[in-house]
Amino acid sequence: MTEHNEQAASIEQGEPNTALQTEKSKPSEKAQQEEEEDVSGCPKLWNAFVKFYFKNEFIMQVVIAILLARAYPPLGADYLQPQITATWICVVFIFILAGLGLKTEEFKKAFQRFSFNASVQVFNFGVVSSLVFGISRGLVSLDVIPQALADGMVVCASLPLTINMCLVLTKSAGGDEASAIFNAAFGNMLGVFLSPILILAYLGVSGDVDLFSVFYKLALRVVLPVSIGQVLQKCSPKVVAFVKEYKPRFKKAQQLALVFIVYTVFCRTFSKDDDDVKVGDIFIMIAIQFCLLCLVMALSWVYLKALFPKEPTLRVMGLFGCTHKTVAMGVPLINAIYESDINVGLYTLPLLIWHPMQLVLGSYLSPRLAEWVENEKARLEQEGGQGGDAAERDEEGVKEPSQGDTKNDALGSTAANFSNGKGKNTGKDPSVDAKEYDESSEC
Repeated sequence: MTEHNEQAASIEQGEPNTALQTEKSKPSEKAQQEEEEDVSGCPKLWNAFVKFYFKNEFIMQVVIAILLARAYPPLGADYLQPQITATWICVVFIFILAGLGLKTEEFKKAFQRFSFNASVQVFNFGVVSSLVFGISRGLVSLDVIPQALADGMVVCASLPLTINMCLVLTKSAGGDEASAIFNAAFGNMLGVFLSPILILAYLGVSGDVDLFSVFYKLALRVVLPVSIGQVLQKCSPKVVAFVKEYKPRFKKAQQLALVFIVYTVFCRTFSKDDDDVKVGDIFIMIAIQFCLLCLVMALSWVYLKALFPKEPTLRVMGLFGCTHKTVAMGVPLINAIYESDINVGLYTLPLLIWHPMQLVLGSYLSPRLAEWVENEKARLEQEGGQGGDAAERDEEGVKEPSQGDTKNDALGSTAANFSNGKGKNTGKDPSVDAKEYDESSEC
């Protein structure tokens, strides 16, 4: 009764009734929330775009670079002096960092699993490149795609495997991480010498390519910087510590150097007056690259199953190691070999298509492969005997009675920090996570 009198008195005095005000304000608050949702739709869309951009930063920057090159080719073809800035400064910078990051101490483990390591490198360099070469020549003879794009497909197929992407996908799929570390490092070092030989052997030495000049420039731009990086890694702890301290900045600089090379390459390509390659040809090439990637992955799986039927973790690592191709080394190599060729942009394009495709397919397959590895190990253990021994070796990875056990365990645990578990999809880009593990950034 007293409360009722107080409410009546407050109304008489002009004071608002809180309970009544709350009830009356409910519809207006609901309408206000709807208005806020409508207004916030645009920021949400922008935030989604920003998230997508940074998740796929390298690919987005490459697309922007190609569009800018198309808008005004003379800037990157002439005014920015690409013959100095792109083909020398950027390339040397990239390969010095690559030399600093290559774990060449892993090479001594080559003979622990020599047959597997040799099988991966033979398939990656030999089988993939010869298969793509044969298919591309057939496509050219049938006038399906232009000669320049077909040559670019062969160039892409002749490159070594990725470093970071291969390692992280191998870990997330339950594969053998130590084998991934070795094959990535060894494959990239081997690719410095073998990839140019394969490319020139398949495509020949055209009038635009001087063979002696090519290998002389490759020695100065690729082999020498990698060697300098290796010497610094072994002999200069201060330099190594400095690079580690500012690791994100060096990775960003390396990525921007790659994007700048792509930009100048396409500026030179777009500076041509003729239009030998149509947009439709590029879409056809994209479809062909996707089919080729699926084909070589299927062939590598059968190939590894035949050679290592009771080694599931090795087969998973080999699936990625046999089919991945590196952008970080590929783009500078192509630019160094064909710097005076007007079609250098078209030679680069198939690699820029292959790179994101291998990431998408690998991310899709990783949780399924991780589940398969566990089931296969269980099956081999149940079979017992030789199968059980093989499964036990897979479970132990490289834990063999040698002095390298501790180092292998450390490498495996380090890589585990950048994996989100077997079969888990966190929505993060594996290639971005991979950069946190390896010194040599694979964009």
